[in-house]
This record gives sequence, structure tokens and C-alpha cells, in this order.
Amino acid sequence: MSAVVEPGWLSLLPPLLAILLALVTREVVLSLFAGVWLGALFLADFSPLAGTAGSLGFLVDALADPDHMAIVIFSLLLGGMVGVMARGGGTRGVVDVLQRFATNRTRGQLLTWGFAFFLFFDDYANTLIQGNSLRPMTDRLKISREKLAYMVDSTAAPLAVSAIVTTWIGFEITQIRDALAGLAAQTDDPVLAAQLQAGADNPFTIFLHSVPYLFYPILALLFVLMIVVMQRDFGPMYEAERRAASGGGLIRPGSMPASDPTHQALSPPSDKPHRWYNAAVPVMTVIVVALSSLYVTGAAAVDPADRSIRAIIGEADPFAALLWASFAGCLVAITMVSAQRILTVRDALEAWLGGMQSMLLAVVILGLAWGLGGVTQELGTGPYLASLLQDTLPLAALPGLVFLVAALTAFSTGTSWGTMAILFPVVIPLAVAMGAGVGFAGGDHYPILLGAISSVMAGAVFGDHSSPISDTTVLSSMASACDLVDHVRTQLPYALVVAGVALVVGEIPAALEWIHPIWAIGIGLVLLYIILRVVGRNPVEGLPKDG
Repeated sequence: MSAVVEPGWLSLLPPLLAILLALVTREVVLSLFAGVWLGALFLADFSPLAGTAGSLGFLVDALADPDHMAIVIFSLLLGGMVGVMARGGGTRGVVDVLQRFATNRTRGQLLTWGFAFFLFFDDYANTLIQGNSLRPMTDRLKISREKLAYMVDSTAAPLAVSAIVTTWIGFEITQIRDALAGLAAQTDDPVLAAQLQAGADNPFTIFLHSVPYLFYPILALLFVLMIVVMQRDFGPMYEAERRAASGGGLIRPGSMPASDPTHQALSPPSDKPHRWYNAAVPVMTVIVVALSSLYVTGAAAVDPADRSIRAIIGEADPFAALLWASFAGCLVAITMVSAQRILTVRDALEAWLGGMQSMLLAVVILGLAWGLGGVTQELGTGPYLASLLQDTLPLAALPGLVFLVAALTAFSTGTSWGTMAILFPVVIPLAVAMGAGVGFAGGDHYPILLGAISSVMAGAVFGDHSSPISDTTVLSSMASACDLVDHVRTQLPYALVVAGVALVVGEIPAALEWIHPIWAIGIGLVLLYIILRVVGRNPVEGLPKDG
């Protein structure tokens, strides 16, 4: 239960302090702890000693959460697998093969964008595998770490939130189902109750109908491709790309990457072969085991009479699937390099530990970010932001306002899933109470209900992209070996542009039923193209060409 503080705006101060300190000082660990400490101070009636003890308690609670610990172990195991792949020369072998296609910066970035679609099923797996596997290639092509982190971050979550078979889908349809079922049980109108229950009985259909209204994730995914094809950047990203392309460094001088890919334990032996399949096979093992585990855990939980993919994925345990997949990937990676005598078992284990060690800073940041999320939950930050929707407002404006509130909530709390968990129980009943979705599929104002549902998801992804305390932002920086604050500074202008276009051409017109969402996405792409043509510049223009 949240210990809501009064006045409500006080609950915003801890996340705001963490975000502002991170942006100003670029000391992420200190900034996050400051936010946790301030929130604990509020909850301890401004007693510094009790507040300090409480802040440590929040960190312990964050790591005691089984799902959080599963992500930590998954990240460490995947880091260890990448360490073995790198030390055994597999990663170098992949880069050598990709070099045949990725002969220039544009092709390298295009390959990075397309690679994400092979890892669509989970944003964490997508982020960590994509960044770690492709970073040597992008480094060789002088693509900045900031650009790699942006491409990793802006393809992983948008795919996971919109694809129909992902680790997100069970969470999303459960939220929709619970909100509708709860509303059906509370209403006194038997006709409305039956309609609500019908929607609760088939939330997957409602989710599918809402996918075309996911304007920000879809446009963000396509905007990455547009930037690659047009060879244009703007803002801090332009400066970062020009620095890297001119030989000024893949990272900003003085920056602190979230992981250390140059760790000595990760350097491949020069006298051993660099075979691409020593990296490809462990990665494919992770993908196959993850998908198989999703099926197995889901099939064990569903009614034998309903063995549809929708039902199975909806009941799957994504955390168990990721743990099994990363563990299997480690076993395969170690076995392969040992069997080929590229590394001894001892050397392989040292490389595995070295890979995990490179993840240490990111794990610390993740723990602090989760601790801050616990503080904001206790303070009632999310409910306070959601309460801003309770005022009288035009029905057609609901999706747009939900998008903004979801973005602000995710930005302040650093979690897209937490934002959805906070807002779905508020937004769906509010939309129905205002007259959206009566009769549901094909009913009155059904597009507004779909827009409100999709706006929770889209706003959560946008706020998550923009926040320096987000776990996916941290993971993207970690996998790309990029400074966290540099990643946020370079990605934020792109995220804001896409969000603005999504709001103007998508959220509002589609809710008013002025335009079909597919046409809205098309118009959004045209606007993004114009913006990129006007403000974007080629970062390598005027630089000497490599031979």
C-alpha cells in the first residue's frame, strides 16, 4: 500500500532529483542513490538516520524481488556467455563474416536494425544480445557507441510491446483483462456488465485491435531505419557520430561506459582461429531455448482444452525462460571453445567470469533504479500522476492525455511495466465511464478505448526511452558499452521528435476518427522524413574517406 505524501507534488521530487542530478553531474550511481535517499527521508518523517536506513532497505527489497533477481542473473549469465564468445574468438569471427556485407557505415547500421527482428520476443534479450554481438562490427566501422545504444534501445522495446508473441504479451493482456473484469463486477448496469465481461473474456482481441494505435513504438522503429537510409543525424547524435567518424573516439573523452568490453579476460588469443559459429550457435541457443521455454511454461499452465499460441504465450513465465536460455547459452559457449581446444576449461571459466564482471556497474545501476521505483511506489508517485486524469476533459482528448501521463510516469519511475500496471486499472475504467467502447468491438467510441489502451503502452515506452533511470536505458548503455548519460542525451531529441509527431498525427486524429491509424502512421512517416531532411545532416560529409 502506498504511503501517499501530502501535498502530492512532493512524491515527484525523488525521481526528479535523480534525473536532474544524473543529467547535470553525469554521476548516475550517486544521483540514483540521492533519489532513493530523499524518498526514504520523506517516508521517515524527515529523520536523516531513519531515512538512510530506509534507503538501504529499499535496495534490499529491490534485489529480493524474484523477478528483479531473475533479470540480474540473466544479465550476468548473458554477459558471461558474451565473455566466452569474445575470448574464444567467436565474436571476432562474426565480425569478419559481417564485414562482407557491412562494408560501410550505412550497411553496418542497416544490419544492426534488421538484427533486432530476429530477437523480437523479449526486449532484455534483444538489447543485451544485439549490443554485445554487433558492437565489434560497429566499432570497426567507426559508428559511435551512442548511435549503437540508440538503435538497440529504439528497436527492442517497440518490437516487444507491439509483436503478438513476446514476453510482454501475457502481462499486457492480463492488465486489460483484469481492468475489464473488475469493472464488470463493480457496475450496476447488467447490459454494460455483460459487455465488459465479454471483453474480459477475450482481451487478446482487444490488444490486437489496439496494435495499429501504437503510434510511438511503430514510428520509433521506422524512424531508426529512416535515419540509417537517409544517412542523416541531428542534435547531440550528429556531434557524436561526427566525432566517431573523424577518429575522435567511439565514446566521448572522459565518459564512463556502463560496461567494459576491453576487459583483458575478453581479448581473443591471436594464435587461435576466430570461428563465427562459436558466437552464432550460443546466440541461437538462447533464442531457441527462450522460445521453447515460453511454450513449455505456458503449456503447463493453460487449460488442456485451450492450447492456442495466444493462451500459451499469455500464461508463459518469461523470467524462467530467460534464465534457462542464458544458462543454456553459457553451457554451449563454454563447451564449444573447450572441445575445439581454443580455450582450456579454466580459461573459458575465467572468460565467463570476466564477462560477468563487465556487467557489474550496470547491475548496481539496475538495483538503484529498482530501489527508486520502490520509493516512488511507496510515495504514490504513479497514482498522483494518474489522478491528473480525473478532471473533466473531452472524450476525444483522452488518448492524447493518457499518452502524456504515461510518458511522465515512466520517465519519473523508470519502468514501462510499472507504468502500465499503475495506469491500466485507472485508464480503462475512466474511458468506459466516459462512454468509450460501449458494446466493445464495433461499439460507440471503440477507437477511443483502443487509443487509450495503446496510449498507456506507447507512452510507457516513450517515457522509458527518455529516462536515465530506466532499466532498458541502462541495459542498452551496458550492452553498447556507452556512457548512460551520453546515451540519454543523444537519444532524447529523437524520442521527443517521434513522440511529438505521434501525438499530432496519431493520438488525437485517430481518437476523433478523422483518420484510420494506418494512414496516420503513413502521414507521420512523411513528417519525420521532412524533419530529417530539414534539420538532419550527414555526419561524415566533408570528412576524409578511408581507403
